[in-house]
Amino acid sequence: MAKRRKKRDKNFLLQGSILAIAGVITKIIGVVYRIPLTNIVGNEGMGYYSVAFSIYTIALMLTSYSLPLAVSKLVSARVAVGQYKNAYKVFRCAMMFAFMAGGLVALAIFLGADFIATSVMKMDMSVYALRVLAPCILVVAILGVLRGFFQGNGSMMPTALSQVLEQVVNAAASIIGAYLLLKTGRDLAETRGDASYGPAYAAAGGTVGTVAGAAFALITVVFVFIVYQRVFKRKMWKDRSRKKESYSRIYQILFLTIAPVILSATVYNISDFLDTAIFNNIMAAQGYQKTEYASFMGIFNSQYNTLVNVPLSVSSALAASLIPSLVTTVQTGSRKQVHNKISMVTRFNMMIAIPCAMGFLILAKPIMDLLFYEGDNRMAALMLQLGAVSVIFFCLSTVTNSVLQGLDDMMTPVKNAGISLLIHTLSLFLMLVVFKWNIYAVVISKIVFSGAICILNAHALRERIGYVQERRQTFIIPLLASGIMGAVTVVVHLIFELFAGEKIATVVALFAAVFVYGAALVLLGGVTEDEVRSMPKGRMILSVCHRLHLFRN
Repeated sequence: MAKRRKKRDKNFLLQGSILAIAGVITKIIGVVYRIPLTNIVGNEGMGYYSVAFSIYTIALMLTSYSLPLAVSKLVSARVAVGQYKNAYKVFRCAMMFAFMAGGLVALAIFLGADFIATSVMKMDMSVYALRVLAPCILVVAILGVLRGFFQGNGSMMPTALSQVLEQVVNAAASIIGAYLLLKTGRDLAETRGDASYGPAYAAAGGTVGTVAGAAFALITVVFVFIVYQRVFKRKMWKDRSRKKESYSRIYQILFLTIAPVILSATVYNISDFLDTAIFNNIMAAQGYQKTEYASFMGIFNSQYNTLVNVPLSVSSALAASLIPSLVTTVQTGSRKQVHNKISMVTRFNMMIAIPCAMGFLILAKPIMDLLFYEGDNRMAALMLQLGAVSVIFFCLSTVTNSVLQGLDDMMTPVKNAGISLLIHTLSLFLMLVVFKWNIYAVVISKIVFSGAICILNAHALRERIGYVQERRQTFIIPLLASGIMGAVTVVVHLIFELFAGEKIATVVALFAAVFVYGAALVLLGGVTEDEVRSMPKGRMILSVCHRLHLFRN
């Protein structure tokens, strides 16, 4: 029994690592293609692009983001006890929901794009990008159900593969679309006497990649599903479970699961929409030109958010892999096993989040200059330094949200996110109106928001299952290892900058940071041999650690 449990834990960590690696790859591709895209579209255009995406994100909250989590949770609960027929009913009901909700919201956004862009967001030129994005809402909803089905069956590979392919197609189509439509927009600007048409059309061209990437990912996952369907049907034929759930019962359970997840995800992510709306309206009231505050928001979204989202993608991947595994453990295991699983995923999360935050703090300007080499990056670098600590809070809150949902406590994350959102909104308003901190108010208010969620979720877990996060291996050792990494990285950067220039110095310093942090983490006892072995390519990494005598024993 213990051996089987250990094998399950190893598989959970492996599946989570696969999804995390895919998440990192997609974010790296995202960082790479955002560089030429930002250079083509410009800061003003990226402002329109970000406004359209903030609306698109809210639409996805209502239709799609809840589906992978809800479907994986319900499917895994039934697969864990051999109810494959009921699991397939969950899939069919979720697919019907995706078609209806995704189709209706996509139509509403397309038809109401002009009102939303002009009256709500105070950026009329974002209407073109918003209309291009609208059909993608339906595509992503269907894709979310398919991904959730595979995750519920314990396989992250289809999700990981489709995410990488989606981002590759997205990158190519975004750059080509932005380049071609920029020319069209500039021609239109000459005839209509408004220079903003160029950036606005370029932003719309950039969103073409999002639609193309999602469509390609959907085709990929549908193909995998057709192949896998034969295997799953064989499991359904062998299903001798006496419990047969009706479709009406499945719909009821699905809605009861989706509704809190939608509320939680919407409240958790609506902060981006509110930030944009509040910032744009207050900047306009304070006398700033539309092109000015569009540029500020463009820098925030195209440079700051692009980098911060890289470690957050790892957190989201680990959280996605945790839910079906946690549901299975709750069904078949003890409270101690549940605690161990939560502790494991939180530790691995912090092992990544803390050094990333340290790296952003000490190398903000060199990283920005390396990636976004055109223009003055001082504003973006200061944003990254100010917001570095939010990486830790957001990663931790993502995991604790998923833990509570995996424990079938669906409303607590909604309540905690709602309280945090209220605190966040008040602090943002205060910093913009009273202190006049401009775009930096948005960055700092994110720290307030994520920090509040962490505190409230930690209290909820302690009350719900008596869980208190271990501190030494989770926080203290990664923080010490990150401090060592930071000191060495600064020295390496200074030395190489003298002889090889800033860009080469930054690249060398980043490689040095990864090696030094990994070595320091092992030496300080932050990770065990078994944990290293369970990672992808773990045996090879373990062999290197032994050759370097990093393990004390």
